[in-house]
Amino acid sequence: MISRWLHTFFLALAAALLAGCASTRVVDSAVQSYSTLTALPTPPTYRLELLPSQKAEAASFSAIEAQAQESLQKVGLQRDDQTGGLIVQIGAQARYTSPEYWPYGPYGRPWAWGWGHRGWAMGGGWMMDRPPTLQYRAVSIVMRDAQTQKIVYETSASYEEVWSNDALIFGVLFDAALTGFPQPPAGARQIRTEIPAR
Repeated sequence: MISRWLHTFFLALAAALLAGCASTRVVDSAVQSYSTLTALPTPPTYRLELLPSQKAEAASFSAIEAQAQESLQKVGLQRDDQTGGLIVQIGAQARYTSPEYWPYGPYGRPWAWGWGHRGWAMGGGWMMDRPPTLQYRAVSIVMRDAQTQKIVYETSASYEEVWSNDALIFGVLFDAALTGFPQPPAGARQIRTEIPAR
């Protein structure tokens, strides 16, 4: 009887935890920003300058370009490729990494609840004998004054997790990179963003 009760309790607990995890996801972005701007430029316009490699990959880069443009618009900048007062360059990276160490052995991060050399998980199959593959995503934005060509704003944001949804993550990273524009805290900081799980 007690065994059946415990079994039911743990099933309900697992269902509640999974439901909670499914509702939102937290993206902790590592952000670094540097600015010489004292206010939003007048007029608040920019022209986007793409690198030759970005133009060559236009079909795949267009989604990233659109996400960057949306984030720039959120901070008050409008795209004007003819007479923009700022010249903006954007960048994006995507690669895979594998963690090499965690306190209980070389098996990656302890994603499951529990203890022991390789860990224990509800359901028994969450921890394997090799580390999970981490997905690293990063973006960067550099702004130059169109008249002087001097760099007036530089920012970047990165995120590393086992989960990735590029169509969503790059937009979150561009938003995080522009947090505080045009006068963000200088140097490194963490930006936490909650997004609906998909």
